Amino acid sequence: RWRRAAPRTGRGGAGRGAAPGGGGGSAVMPARRSRPRRALARAPARASRTEAAWREFASSFTRTGMVPPAEPGLVAVEAAEACRTLRAPHRLTARSVLQALTFTGKCRLRCLYGAVRLLGFAVASHHPGLPVFSPATHCALSLEALPGARPPAADLRQLQRRPPLSAPRPWPHTHPALSSNFTPEDAVLASVGIVKCSPDNGLQVSESTCLALEELIQACCDEGIPVVLVCGPKNTGKSTFNRYLINLLLNHLPVVEYMECDIGQAEFTPPGCVSLSSVTEPVLGPPYTHQQMPHKVVYYGQTSCEQDTERYLDVVKYVFSCCKKEVPLVINTMGWVKGDGLLLLIDLIRLLSPSHIVQMDLCDWEAMPPLTPDHVHFSAGLHTKGKQQSKCKQLGLGDLESWKYPEGEDMSAPQHKLLYVNPEFPRAGAAVHSGILHDMSILGYLGHLQSPDIGAVLPLHCLVPYQVPFNAVALRVIHTDVAPSNIMYAVNASWVGLCCIPEEVRCQTDGPVLLTQTPICDCLGFGIVRGVDVEKKLYHILTPVPPENLRLVNCLLLGNIAIPECVLVGQQGIEGEIPYVTSDYNYSIVGSGKLRKNKQHLLKRKECDYA
Repeated sequence: RWRRAAPRTGRGGAGRGAAPGGGGGSAVMPARRSRPRRALARAPARASRTEAAWREFASSFTRTGMVPPAEPGLVAVEAAEACRTLRAPHRLTARSVLQALTFTGKCRLRCLYGAVRLLGFAVASHHPGLPVFSPATHCALSLEALPGARPPAADLRQLQRRPPLSAPRPWPHTHPALSSNFTPEDAVLASVGIVKCSPDNGLQVSESTCLALEELIQACCDEGIPVVLVCGPKNTGKSTFNRYLINLLLNHLPVVEYMECDIGQAEFTPPGCVSLSSVTEPVLGPPYTHQQMPHKVVYYGQTSCEQDTERYLDVVKYVFSCCKKEVPLVINTMGWVKGDGLLLLIDLIRLLSPSHIVQMDLCDWEAMPPLTPDHVHFSAGLHTKGKQQSKCKQLGLGDLESWKYPEGEDMSAPQHKLLYVNPEFPRAGAAVHSGILHDMSILGYLGHLQSPDIGAVLPLHCLVPYQVPFNAVALRVIHTDVAPSNIMYAVNASWVGLCCIPEEVRCQTDGPVLLTQTPICDCLGFGIVRGVDVEKKLYHILTPVPPENLRLVNCLLLGNIAIPECVLVGQQGIEGEIPYVTSDYNYSIVGSGKLRKNKQHLLKRKECDYA
């Protein structure tokens, strides 16, 4: 049912092919040690050639104006004796020890010997190269040295052939507002794409954060299999705390399960999803740098559940039922904690029954009350009731001892441990709107469409889509009602979830199969409906989902998640009018008010300086 269409060029699809360069080479030169006598004559010449080549590469960034001149005498960075060491290569006498390196940018990190810590994860010499992303949109990362012994001289000679820092694969897609996120500014580190910055811009772990992390690590390693739910208002650092906790747990455990209940800012998927992931690798960057498909995903289709909280709870319950409960589980929640949002959070806690709740707040209990076991037990949620609080209050102390709960009613309160965290995470260097972060996550997912070959980054309209017959998949618009006569207008040039429903899709005609209700089903991936061929009854869909999984797809869910504007506007190689983009629009049409507001909002976002 899913087959590749014939290659097409020119007009017809939406895509973008921005591919910023990523630099190459290595800025790391291990210290030279004594060599055998027969090699002493060759060593100076080889060292001189290597050093000259590195100097030429690093200075090229300064000559082209990309970076300012480096600090005098600072020409190399190395890891030695479990410390960050700056050295002048001409004479190995001037050394300046750094206990941590706070940086922004992107690189691939490899520990030559000893160990370093990055966002809680201990990187040792046996680990392969790890991709590291520290953009200006998020808190800067810090590379901290861990205590260790210096390796033998024989091992040091082998380290010279293994660069610890190297440039990563160029980013296949980027957002115009964030195009300067990874621009290097220091000639010493420019060849690996990172910039040294002040430690004040790095992750500051507060005392309450340390105490909470220590208790959670102990609970995971000694006390069993905890379920940790992290909650709090927006912009309090929940995602940063989750990454730090997951990385710390991966130092002790081979896998950690992560359940994403924040449909607005998902960690491993595009927005609008509730998912369950088995994390086996450290998380060393923002969500748009590690987009992947978890083993259980449900496409909710919106970034807010305010309009349909019952379906949201049903989706969470469906995903949570797939949790094996064999390893620790970390649950992320939304930042909607006021009014109905707080009541929905209480419903969520009752549904998931966590063993630990991490409550984050910048101000002591101002945004939300302490979610103690008693508060969760007796307070009414949005769809659940509290447990007999009014009866208990009406009874006196003498009557309370003789009063019993109604027969058959389970009054055992969930005895979770409440951990309060007052974070001190610095804000990102740029005020980035959540809509841009949504777009970046989608662009990160679309990056899987590109070939692993660095030089083969193609705009989306140059990629060959799949052809899907109308009667092979069912169709459902999640967030609104659309007349059957207009359904193809809604589907064309849209972001869709590729799902699998248990029922077989049957249709007597060649027309589209429309569902009357939104199913709660597995999502196998996402795609862009590049075009609709009404004459041949075919959808043209671009997706990175592998063919073996596409055979299971029998349902397309269209939600309120839009294709990033830059994908439509920035199509390269298109002559004439850009497909799906027009400036001739009548804003007096009924229902176009929201579109006008969104357009003005996009213009305001463009005027901001995100650099």
